[in-house]
Amino acid sequence: MNPLYHQAAFLISASKLSESPDDAGKEVAFAGRSNAGKSSAINTITGQNSLARTSKTPGRTQLLNYFSINDECKFVDLPGYGYAKVSEAVKKEWQKTMLNYLQERKSLSGIVLVMDIRHPLTEFDWQMIEWCEHAGTPLHILLTKADKFKFGAAKNTLLKVQKDLGEARIEITLQLFSSLKKTGIDDMHGLLDEWFGLA
Repeated sequence: MNPLYHQAAFLISASKLSESPDDAGKEVAFAGRSNAGKSSAINTITGQNSLARTSKTPGRTQLLNYFSINDECKFVDLPGYGYAKVSEAVKKEWQKTMLNYLQERKSLSGIVLVMDIRHPLTEFDWQMIEWCEHAGTPLHILLTKADKFKFGAAKNTLLKVQKDLGEARIEITLQLFSSLKKTGIDDMHGLLDEWFGLA
């Protein structure tokens, strides 16, 4: 386990790309549906309880939230999609901000796509997968809330997602993860070390 991630600290929130920190070093972005457990996953990976704000109200993350890992490496919590009770105009603005980030950010080294294991591969998840394929951006799927299933059922869901991706001729790494049981953290740290060039 790399203790580096425990040093993560909140850096800045940006409502648009122009307000973001300098486009330098390496960034790993976390994307996912509003209630997929994205903030909880970031907190678990960094070993902190409230680094990323978790909320019972889905859609709380409406900004690009940056966290510094060290001088060279950052996490970015992207706006959640789905459930948020906001106007269509606001949703479109979020999507525009996110698309600008994905297309223009040169320091983006990989995307962690967070999915609730009970509702994997939503329409937006497929959009994100296809975008990453097109852009050649490394993508890793985190099937969160794995504790909601017994291990056998969780493993079956993982294999089904793998099969669906295989049928679409898409090769992506994926894993089970549980913030509650703290499972999958070491695998995640190993992947992040690779993406950040720390391995």
